[in-house]
Amino acid sequence: MKALLLILSLFATSAVSAPDVSKRPVARAGTDARNGAFIPPVRTQATATPAAVIGGSLRPSLRPRAIEKRIMSRRAQRRKGQVCGDVDLQGDVVGAVPGRIAGCGIQDAVRLRSVSGVVLSQAAVMDCSTAKALKKWTEKGAKPALRNTGGGLARYRVAAHYACRTRNNQRGARISEHGKGRAIDISGFTLQDGSTLTVLNDWSSRHRRALRSMHKAACGPFGTVLGPNSDRFHRDHFHFDTARYRSGPYCR
Repeated sequence: MKALLLILSLFATSAVSAPDVSKRPVARAGTDARNGAFIPPVRTQATATPAAVIGGSLRPSLRPRAIEKRIMSRRAQRRKGQVCGDVDLQGDVVGAVPGRIAGCGIQDAVRLRSVSGVVLSQAAVMDCSTAKALKKWTEKGAKPALRNTGGGLARYRVAAHYACRTRNNQRGARISEHGKGRAIDISGFTLQDGSTLTVLNDWSSRHRRALRSMHKAACGPFGTVLGPNSDRFHRDHFHFDTARYRSGPYCR
């Protein structure tokens, strides 16, 4: 009997001193023995399912890719429509334009539709030096002058561009720079809010400061700048051309 009690005592001691080899105790659903309350099972944190990942965290990462794709597409379209090797000059390559009389014509003409985001009311035929001068004036003169007026500049009202004719259409006069693809006449400016300023009506209006600033800024990018103060032929538009003179730009 004593031997049996000794064996049972040794067995109980080993059971109590045995190490706990379980990783983590997990509560199980059941009832509390003390008050009979239901004990819910303990849920461990689950990893996100593919559906949750697709519906949540991955979706924002796809948006920048879509935006980038649209930007690249627009850039490709701009490169496709560029002329004179400049994406800010949008239009079509025309090539050689023969003149019907001596002194007229353009060797490498383009048909310009917009410059630095400003749309031309009619596509204007000119050479690249004139197109680039128009861009410089647009960015340094026209846009800054109208920055705080009607939301800014949106569109040029083009009065004339290439035309094989004499100066001011006067008989016996020299061939106009228009006949060489080196000139453009602008009579008005449409703003972002849809309103329009014209050289004829606003040269002396409350917008005169903006128009006179634009006129002055053109002297340099263009070799000839004529406006309402020059003569009766230019009272309703600005004439710009890229003729060059030894004495410097001619601006009136």
